[in-house]
Amino acid sequence: MIEFEDLPELRDPIMICAFEGWNDAGEAATAAVAHLSRVWDADAVSALDPENYYDFQVNRPRVTTEDGIRRIQWRTTRVLLALPERLGRDVLLVQGIEPSFRWRAFTLELMELAEEAGVSAVYTLGSLMADVAHTRPIPVTATSDNEDTIHRFDLEASTYEGPTGIVGVVADAANQAGLTSISVWSAVPHYAGHAPSPKATLALVAKLEELLDTPIDPDDLIESARAWERGINELAESDDEVAEYVEALEQAQDTAELPQATGDAIAKEFERYLRRREPGETS
Repeated sequence: MIEFEDLPELRDPIMICAFEGWNDAGEAATAAVAHLSRVWDADAVSALDPENYYDFQVNRPRVTTEDGIRRIQWRTTRVLLALPERLGRDVLLVQGIEPSFRWRAFTLELMELAEEAGVSAVYTLGSLMADVAHTRPIPVTATSDNEDTIHRFDLEASTYEGPTGIVGVVADAANQAGLTSISVWSAVPHYAGHAPSPKATLALVAKLEELLDTPIDPDDLIESARAWERGINELAESDDEVAEYVEALEQAQDTAELPQATGDAIAKEFERYLRRREPGETS
């Protein structure tokens, strides 16, 4: 069980979770929680026992030096408490790593934590690689499995079917526990998804700002996002194939934003791009 140390009585708390691994393309989701932790001046209040959930050959401990003393730091899932005044309610931030095993026990611990702290809503953050252009606004979707939550926050209904990560498991557990459960996902350009993507992080933070109806200090995220985009621009300028692909993605996204845009229209844009890539075909 998670045990809190000196946890004060909380003001209508919510929980925001993100996990390293499969759910975290471009490290966008975990960077968003790290950003909230920083701008809201959050303090660690607890952690899960890593022995129960992690393969240390995959998530190796780290050697650190503090005050001249070398220590072993075990990587795990931590819980931090933020008391943002402008929000008017307290926030438990869950910064973690997707567990190697015992997912149901892991999720149960988080739900017991939520119940003990009086949490009423759980926001899970994720990011995935997608066919989107880095020069366009990062697509963000917010979904729920609960009809009341969908109507209250003007969300989309969850329609995904297939393999899921710990984010999906935690979101479902929160819904089953009767909590407001909202999943927020950003799309990261797959050709640039292996490095940190501050533009996708900024998009997640902006969506949370909308959902929570409170301003969130962007701090250095705006400039970091601009620098990231400039870096990808330089990559595209030096590689004709990447530049052509980005142009096709831009056309598809721009078409999708038009009132008359349909799935068929977007598909045709990609078909034109693929035909141009066929041997012997001229652009």
